[in-house]
Parts: sequence; structure tokens; C-alpha cells
Amino acid sequence: MPTPHLLLALAVVAVWGTNFVVIRWGLDGLPPFLFATLRFTFSALPWLLFVPRPKAYWRSMAAVGVLLGPGQFGLLFFAINGHISPGLASLVVQVQVFFTIGLSLWLLRERVRGYQVAGLLLAIAGLGVIAAHLDASVTLLGLGIILAAAFFWAASNLVVKSLGGVNMLHFMVWSSVFAVPPLLAISLMVEGPALIAQSLRSAGAVVWASVLWQALGNTLFGYGVWNWLLGRHPAATVTPLALLVPVFGMSASALSLGESLPGWKLGAAALVLLGLAVIVCWPVLQRRLAA
Repeated sequence: MPTPHLLLALAVVAVWGTNFVVIRWGLDGLPPFLFATLRFTFSALPWLLFVPRPKAYWRSMAAVGVLLGPGQFGLLFFAINGHISPGLASLVVQVQVFFTIGLSLWLLRERVRGYQVAGLLLAIAGLGVIAAHLDASVTLLGLGIILAAAFFWAASNLVVKSLGGVNMLHFMVWSSVFAVPPLLAISLMVEGPALIAQSLRSAGAVVWASVLWQALGNTLFGYGVWNWLLGRHPAATVTPLALLVPVFGMSASALSLGESLPGWKLGAAALVLLGLAVIVCWPVLQRRLAA
């Protein structure tokens, strides 16, 4: 991969990783489900007017919108709002890789492989370390909610996998439309019209910048550039770089929010990341050794 392309990939990974801190800033002024509603609203509008509809069924866009909206991001925002630190959230949510494999085995009848089991066991060990150190930075509820968010992310991966070569930037913009109604309904029921109105009136520049960053940074820049890179390089070259997302997430949370990084957190991160690395990198290594 040429250096400029590598720098672009690292920029995307940095945006995705540091975004967990940006979420925390946004939650200082907005309740979680309203924040998620605004995130998807600005991911869809006004870009819907300029981005062509992807070559995908409406039901696929609706499914991904609901799975990512209330499922992944609604729960993610709720968890970061006092139940788990942004740094740990950036790490734990990556177990979506293992949920994706599990759902593929169950629904698509894919065969389980030894390296997948090894990677899963390493990640489970890392999660066990986190569960054994529940404190102000992570509660049992927060850990459970993040795991649920990871599951919904994995379910959306299976829908996307069934689409074939669809333009992911176009798909994310259009599917965002379907995330807004259920998120808004949940916000109205859980957070209430009074809190919604008060939050919108009092939201400052940092809060609105956090909302726009979700749409512009995460969706348009992130998925746009990542899709562009995948179109020019093998997935085996690009995808492993995503392992750096929790590295950026935990580092940014420590630097910006003062999140402590004791030995148990670093050990848990090492186990989860090693498990992810086995899953992502082992097939690539096998192909290179066989060549």
C-alpha cells in the first residue's frame, strides 16, 4: 500500500477510535437516544439529495438502519452515558467480529476453524479480566449493553455481507434514514419531550460539533475513504488496520478524559486485540506461507 493510502487508512482508524471520546462530549449535553437520533439524521440529510440510491433492496437498508440505529449506536451511547468508559467501550465493542463469526456459523452454515476458536478464547479471557474488575469505569450493566451493541453490529454485518459489491458510503447514507424513526420513538418514550426540548435549547457548540462529527467524520469520511481503499487494495491489506481502533480509543480517552489505564485494562486489551489479530491475520499468514 502506498504511503499516502496508508496515511488515509490510519486517519480513518484514528477518527473511528477517537470518536468514542467525541461521543462522551456529546453526551454531556444530550441524552443518549436523542444524540443517536441526531447522529443518523445528519448522516442522511442533506446527503440523501446528492448520493444515488445504492443497488440494494429497501428491506436490506431498513434492516441495517434498525440494527445500527437503536441496536448498535443507541445502546452504545446509552452505555457510555455513565455505565462504561469510552476507552473500554472502544475495546469491548470489537467483539462484534466474534459475534459475526458465530452468526455466520449458525445462519450461513460456515465451518468453524481452529484459529477462530483460539481467537475467541483469547478475547473471552480478556472480557473475563474486565468483568473481574468492575468499578467506576465499567459496570456489569455497561459491559452487557456494549456486548448487546456488538451483537447488533454483527447482525448488520451479515446483512451487508449478503449485498455483494454495494457502495458502502451510499448504503450508509440511505440506511441512516431508517434508523431515525425508531430512535426518535425510543427517545420520546424513555427521555421524554421535556428533556428533549430542554437539551436542544441548551446544547452548546461542542455538543453540536459532536453530532456533526458523527455524520461527517464517522460516516462520510470514514466509510467513504475506507470503501475507496477497499476498492484499490485487497481486503487482507486494509482490514487488519481496523485493529488499531481500540488503541486510538483507549489512548484518546486517557489523554482527553483522564481515563486511567491500570495493568488489568492493558492486559485485557492485549488479550482481546490478540484474539482479534488471530482472527484477522491468521488466514493472510497461511496464504503467504502457502504461496
